[in-house]
Amino acid sequence: MQTAKSTATPLFTGPEWTFELLEKARDAIEKIALEDLGLDVYPNQIEIISAEQMLDAYSCVGLPLMYHHWSFGKHFARDEALYRTGRQGLAYEIVINSNPCISYNMEENTMAMQTLVMAHAAFGHNHFFKNNYLFQQWTDADGIQDYLAFAKNYIAACEERYGYDAVEEILDAAHALQSQGVFRYGRPPKPTIEERRAMQQLREAYEKGQSALDIWTDATLGLKRDMDAPDEDLDHSERRKRMNLPQENILYFLEKHSPVLEPWQREILRIVRMLAQYFYPQKQTKVMNEGCATFVHYYIVNKLYDQGLITQGALMEIMHSHTNVVMQPEYDDPRYSGINPYALGFAMMQDIRRICEDPTDEDREWFPDIAGDPDWRGVLRNAWSNYRDESFIQQFLSPHLMRKFKLFTLTDDETHPQLVISQIHNRAGYKTIRRDLAKQYDLAYIEPDIQVSDADLKGDRTLKLTHTVRENIQLAEDGRDEVLKHLRRLWGYDVTLSTVTTASG
Repeated sequence: MQTAKSTATPLFTGPEWTFELLEKARDAIEKIALEDLGLDVYPNQIEIISAEQMLDAYSCVGLPLMYHHWSFGKHFARDEALYRTGRQGLAYEIVINSNPCISYNMEENTMAMQTLVMAHAAFGHNHFFKNNYLFQQWTDADGIQDYLAFAKNYIAACEERYGYDAVEEILDAAHALQSQGVFRYGRPPKPTIEERRAMQQLREAYEKGQSALDIWTDATLGLKRDMDAPDEDLDHSERRKRMNLPQENILYFLEKHSPVLEPWQREILRIVRMLAQYFYPQKQTKVMNEGCATFVHYYIVNKLYDQGLITQGALMEIMHSHTNVVMQPEYDDPRYSGINPYALGFAMMQDIRRICEDPTDEDREWFPDIAGDPDWRGVLRNAWSNYRDESFIQQFLSPHLMRKFKLFTLTDDETHPQLVISQIHNRAGYKTIRRDLAKQYDLAYIEPDIQVSDADLKGDRTLKLTHTVRENIQLAEDGRDEVLKHLRRLWGYDVTLSTVTTASG
């Protein structure tokens, strides 16, 4: 920590915040973020909310608008009970990947903490959302708020017309399949001319204040009639090709091909899978996203102190919170629950700067492209834009950090009576440890690979799924059976699940 040399007047001296002080702090933070770090952000919309509003935002997965569902109320009741009894704290802020970027700050925060969370969320997360390639490819920051408003109104209209229980049944089933409702490796098939025309009619009706439910139902009746019309006899391979099989996005397949769903039910599936796709990049970038935001707030806060814009007391309060956030408990600590993404992400960002500014011979061997690079800001911005957690760790985790985190590889072989430490943090083990750690952040290995393999709509209509087993990790029986029940409800006919084992499994 550097000693402040500036004689500038601090932006604030006490714990109480006002909107005028927040604006001054935001302007000072923005100057450092844009002119010094070179960040590129969406316009900011910073809102101050109460603890109850923060709990409400928790329950609705942090989105500013959300349709009603019993599970959100369950989450609210649980979190509120834990918070009121002192067994759980609340986040200082929630930030939304949208344009403008919406940040919810807790009104209970002190002015020092408001400064911290503005730097962290309104500029750190904001830059990451706008520039990382996954968010650019898979999310629509400009349109998400309008889509949420449409989704909420559409589902409310469905509840009014078809009944709460009927809508809840579809939502329950769709939520159960949410993790299998994303496109992981490629863009979804382009909509047909009829589908584009139907969506255009829906948008125009919605803008005119007409009933979105009526327009969507009318526009898609023709699509359903076309889908149900008998086709010429197709052989097995041609049928699979016509339905884009195998298909990893089960919700998409059900939306397009279920023999029993009505148009309004298909649209609910579409809403759920669109939101699942919106959150998918966040699942792949937890370490990077939090590491970026934590590095940004740490750098900006120290710059503010160096410039005399915050007091030593404010800096100490901020650093106390920062230290708690990036703490990595030891394996035998009761608080240990794995590697803290804040700790690993922040440490890697700091380490990249160190490699650029003060590289060792080891750094030059491992990172010849960035070791000694005077533009450490550009190196970090490039990393934030072009990697996800798995590839970022594989590319940038250094031997220095592997030693610092005391990393090693523990091999759990079911044919061996004891666990084996197969690699330690030494020259022979660095690459293997880095590869093994990166693999733990690859959703291809974390989430089950279940795909629709066949469905004969003109025969017995059985829906056939295939689960590709990796490393002999099977599906939990109780969860598997419950999800299959929901799947049968959406398909309307029998559903089978078979397993295949990869060579490495």
